[in-house]
Amino acid sequence: MSEVPGLDTVAVAHENPDTPQPYAELGMAKDEYERVREILGRRPTAAELAIYSVMWSEHCSYKSSKVHLRQFGEKAPENDALLVGMGENAGVVDVGDGRAVTFKIESHNHPSYVEPHQGAATGVGGIVRDILTMGARPVAVMDALRFGPADADDTKRVLPGVVSGISFYGNCLGLPNIGGEIGFGAGYIGNPLVNALCVGVMRHEDIKLAQAPGPGNKVVLFGSTTGPDGIGGASVLASATFDDESHTKRPSVQVGDPFMEKLLIECSLELFEKDMVVGIQDLGAAGVSCATTELAAGGTGGMNIQLDRVPLRDHRLTPEEILMSESQERMMAIVEPSKMEAFLAVCDKWQILATEIGEVTDVTAEEAARGGRLVMTWHGETVVDMPPRTASDEGPVYERPYARPASQDALQADDAARLDRPGTDAELRGQLLRVLGAPGVGDPSWVTQQYDSYVRGDTVVSTPHDAGMIRIADDSHRGVALSTDGNGRFTRLDPYTGTQLAYAEAYRNVAATGARPLAVTNCLNFGSPEDSGVMWQFAESTRGLADACLQLGTPVTGGNVSFYNQTGDVAINPTPVIGVLGVIDDVRTRLRTAFASEGTRVFLLGETRPEFGGSAWADTIHAHLGGLPPQVDLAAEAALGEVLATAAERGLADAAHDLSDGGLGVALAESALRGGLGVRVTVGGDAFTALFSESGARAVVAVKPGEEEAFVALAAAHGVPVEQIGMVGGESLSVTHPGGTVEIPLAELRESYEGTLPALMSGV
Repeated sequence: MSEVPGLDTVAVAHENPDTPQPYAELGMAKDEYERVREILGRRPTAAELAIYSVMWSEHCSYKSSKVHLRQFGEKAPENDALLVGMGENAGVVDVGDGRAVTFKIESHNHPSYVEPHQGAATGVGGIVRDILTMGARPVAVMDALRFGPADADDTKRVLPGVVSGISFYGNCLGLPNIGGEIGFGAGYIGNPLVNALCVGVMRHEDIKLAQAPGPGNKVVLFGSTTGPDGIGGASVLASATFDDESHTKRPSVQVGDPFMEKLLIECSLELFEKDMVVGIQDLGAAGVSCATTELAAGGTGGMNIQLDRVPLRDHRLTPEEILMSESQERMMAIVEPSKMEAFLAVCDKWQILATEIGEVTDVTAEEAARGGRLVMTWHGETVVDMPPRTASDEGPVYERPYARPASQDALQADDAARLDRPGTDAELRGQLLRVLGAPGVGDPSWVTQQYDSYVRGDTVVSTPHDAGMIRIADDSHRGVALSTDGNGRFTRLDPYTGTQLAYAEAYRNVAATGARPLAVTNCLNFGSPEDSGVMWQFAESTRGLADACLQLGTPVTGGNVSFYNQTGDVAINPTPVIGVLGVIDDVRTRLRTAFASEGTRVFLLGETRPEFGGSAWADTIHAHLGGLPPQVDLAAEAALGEVLATAAERGLADAAHDLSDGGLGVALAESALRGGLGVRVTVGGDAFTALFSESGARAVVAVKPGEEEAFVALAAAHGVPVEQIGMVGGESLSVTHPGGTVEIPLAELRESYEGTLPALMSGV
């Protein structure tokens, strides 16, 4: 028996093999629990059960998605720029001049519904630490957000809290928020999406990995103390659906301290610079459980940990609670004994608490074959003795059944072409103003003005332009551009095509700044994997993204899967958010979306077709979702991207803006408003199609005077349809078509575009 009263040790587990255990309450299936017993040759201790339950959760193990995610590797395009791919905390790509960039996007959806401010804040903190653990300095953040209807009471609870959490944490860290997106829809009313992206910069030789090599090396926990916040947090909340009791889960949401994180960042970067760590891992979802099992599995396979040495905020915590705690701002490092004194001195300089809690051990051949050996003690008693690889790398893999829902045919047959269209110029004008001001289309400044977009001084382009862009170093003009995009309506209509459209829009947004797309991250937000229809959506979506990345040569470097985004039986529209990173050799050549030069000629690139399924027009004017989304032509997207990047390099263009939500009408209005100048265009054929179609592979470009002929030749050389449609100037948006003219003063456009969110959020 244990000398610590009530302690469930390995010896106690041997002596009491039939003790009932709360595996179901921890989210484990009976067959999963039986597999743990088989691995260990006995029942698990309470601490071991805690480790397996969080490490085998959907959030941590990807047990329902692995079989589909593998194709990102199997179909990966050849790409010399990829330095670190999937499997580490974040992907790393070579951007030239000996420098590398790491970037990743992750979800914090469920915690942000339960406690919006802290859920969103700790989502930012977690993704920043993922970037930090790669050895990089975090330099910018972005976010992709989805909420219920903008006028819903619960949206007025969740949205301000989420925005304040993102703003508070990012601003305190001194990281510019350079872009993202915001959307609204009925399906998100109980399941907001809060997807946070971070990008970091390093030199090639600075790359760090999550591994624990070298027997005798010390395991050091540094950063904040460990408390009860987050116990059963992201790992559990992200692996379950919501119900009426969800608000009782508030204690499961982590609490963030950005000031501690700022110190932790600077401390870690100094430790990296002085070569004081041989392995590093942040403590995010699953906390100590994740850090120890992943570090051990990535190194020799052996580790001894003294759990009673973990610094606590609450000394009542049990070993299993310490293992499951998701307290923020914590890191775990592997340090050579000879460097321990210097390591602790750096931590002390930055006022960071650092504690040696164990050491790396060697393992026998037999232990290695079993998956290594992780031993944890509590006041001298062994509470964990397990193969760490079985928790970190060998969790259950499910081939969930999936099938195209029977309702899909009827959904696609309900063609948006049947919807009533505007019959007069007055109706056309009115509907353009309504779409321009629709939540999710209109000005997001009510949100983005709460973020600092220019702190650090390296931001080149930020919201509301097509993509964010930063300069990567003080001694270089090289930069990277990033965009995140997703359209749940398109993906609901056709998951394969809809995901490719999200990827294509992000690709196009990056190209519209003058950068060349290089790599991809993703956050795949779906309903329950136990629903065969949802799994069909997921299978089609991942297949679509893998095929698109292969065709356009942009590898998936990593990302996140968020399942169980549903309330009861009602799932969100499948919402894969795709992040694309591109490189620009000289940020001084970048393009913005604003029409800022009177007299410049405006050109339309690409082909416009009558495509309205899932469009902003159908959603705003008719609250309709049906038909098919726009066609995808990835070759056309690549050609368009090359034209835009080359036009920027050669100085041919004054501005560029991709066409997406709302079509040409919205794009022209946005560019006019951002530059403070009107624009006069002429369109042929059907004015409604010209203004509201959401066909892909299109952009409007304001070409510098005297460069029109060169621009047309450039487009022709790449096979991109090009048409001069008008000129920048005046104080209105004027669209002439065969049946008449629609004219809207800039002041009226601005009132519609900028007024929606402030009006809806007034008094919040």
